[in-house]
Amino acid sequence: MEILHECCCGLDVHKGTVVACWLRGGGRQGRKEVRTFGTLTGELLALGDWLAEAGVTIAGENRAQDLEAKATAHPGFRWHFIGQLQSRKVKQILPHVELIQSVASDSALRQLERHGRPETRVLVEVNVADEEGKAGIAPARLGDFIARCPVPVVGLMTMPPFATDPEDSRPHFARLAELAAEHGLRELSMGTSQDYGVAADEGATIVRLGTVLYD
Repeated sequence: MEILHECCCGLDVHKGTVVACWLRGGGRQGRKEVRTFGTLTGELLALGDWLAEAGVTIAGENRAQDLEAKATAHPGFRWHFIGQLQSRKVKQILPHVELIQSVASDSALRQLERHGRPETRVLVEVNVADEEGKAGIAPARLGDFIARCPVPVVGLMTMPPFATDPEDSRPHFARLAELAAEHGLRELSMGTSQDYGVAADEGATIVRLGTVLYD
């Protein structure tokens, strides 16, 4: 499970406050809000209630088989699904989430058409670096894919190639921002502990933070 902190305020987990305050400016793209994920696994699950009291309102889970139990155990959070989306798990996921961040297959679209709810919202995962074998829609196919999605697409998500230098991720984040603008989408889920600063600078509205919060 991961925790996403909304509005970047009230989170005081080691470096979390510093990180949140830095992100609040919204980067050079002029965005006013960046929401941050923080990993919450293993023994850290016990911190769920404390994080809720600190102002954390949104949680993310990447395992469909764990989602129901965790959502039941932590009902105070609003939940996002952030893992690789298997079409056969869509029906299982939908009752527990307000946003699926990883829609990237025609089979998922078919399941969303069958089981989508009026409140269902999704992000489309984009393979901006055209990595072979990696999940995500190719940029050239994005317009057609969005047009065929049976539920509202509110933004895009990407995971760029691993790099030790955060600047190596910048062109991929910039490209995702361009694609979002081209298609009139507001939400940009991109950036992790190693490159969240660059992601925020390029217009991220959601970043995933793990070690930078808890180290």
